[in-house]
Amino acid sequence: MTISRLGIGFIGSGFNTRFHMQAFRGVRDADVLGVWSPNPKNAASAARFARELDVGACKAYKSITAMVADPAIDAIWINGPNHARIENVEEIVDAVRSGAGTLKGIACEKPLGRTVAEARHLLKLVESAGIMHGYLENQLFAPQIVRGHELLWKRGAATTGRPYLARAAEEHSGPHMPWFWSGVQQGGGVLNDMMCHSVLVVRHLLTAPGESLSALVPRRVTARIASLKWSQPAYAKALRASSGVDYRKTPSEDFASVTVEFEGPDGRVAIGEATTSWSFVGPGLRLSAELLGPEYSMRWNSLESGLDLFFSREVKGKAGEDLVEKQNAEVGQMPVVADEAVAYGYEAEDRHFVRAFLGKEAPKLTWHDGLEVVQLLMAAYQSAEQGKTLNFPPRGLEKFVPAVARGAWEP
Repeated sequence: MTISRLGIGFIGSGFNTRFHMQAFRGVRDADVLGVWSPNPKNAASAARFARELDVGACKAYKSITAMVADPAIDAIWINGPNHARIENVEEIVDAVRSGAGTLKGIACEKPLGRTVAEARHLLKLVESAGIMHGYLENQLFAPQIVRGHELLWKRGAATTGRPYLARAAEEHSGPHMPWFWSGVQQGGGVLNDMMCHSVLVVRHLLTAPGESLSALVPRRVTARIASLKWSQPAYAKALRASSGVDYRKTPSEDFASVTVEFEGPDGRVAIGEATTSWSFVGPGLRLSAELLGPEYSMRWNSLESGLDLFFSREVKGKAGEDLVEKQNAEVGQMPVVADEAVAYGYEAEDRHFVRAFLGKEAPKLTWHDGLEVVQLLMAAYQSAEQGKTLNFPPRGLEKFVPAVARGAWEP
């Protein structure tokens, strides 16, 4: 039986789930109807938030199985912590296999897994249950990325040749929740947390519209990681007080850079450069991208929003994030991102995957893409640990666990 609207259930009730809920204000053929969290109070709060946004008659469920079993729930968005990913997916798959419920699709936030082995296991699980899957990568759906990519390939690459260099960066002052700071729980530091965005963005920009990402083949990976700020004594002390994680004993990287050499379908080399940081000092979250070709270029900076406010030191107020995500100040000249759910690509992303699960279009990103991202991330960690450029895929990639994720990394 075909359906015209999709009932969405969320696993996870935190920051990322709430971003998606805001995005669903711009999605016409779906309703946010459920949320589950291991913390019932947080689940109830997130459900109330969705109802206040008027995106659906959302309610909190006592278990993932109960949410899957509800005929009103057609698809699941997985937004829980990295260390709970396998457990969450296994419960979904068990519920479907047992006949407790059916699903049109599962969309999973980044990263798909903390290691290649985890990501491959998750892919096998969801495919064994015959469920359509989508990999959530909001930055590929950011309006400036979409439009810039389209125009440069249409007008520039079509007349002067393929682009040869792409850059992407995501930088802010550090994550919200304690588990992000824990290398063991999260699976690494900023490289695992945010490089998943940037390596996919550069590959996407270097790939022609309508062309498979696999047309651009990774050949060599060079990476570096460092703890620039948060392992310094004063900041490590502050981090321990706020999150319970002690970077003097078990640090994670707060800076990472990677260069990926791709081979294009024409046999030529294309370079992707990506940088991520939890040690960025600025107004707040900064996303940026560039694409360069023989006779053209594009650039994007999310903090160049077109709206700036100024507050003198006489303006007193509470700390918050009402101007920009990861906001670092409340005085001075401040850029404002007027609608972050739209600007960062969440709205277009959610609209796309709703349409995909309704059978109206093919998913642009699947868990196969999520697996390839994890493979690049783990190759980057290997390169950083060995201090050299590695051919891709490097030896031992399938079983590799970063030193940061084992609590054994020494900056």
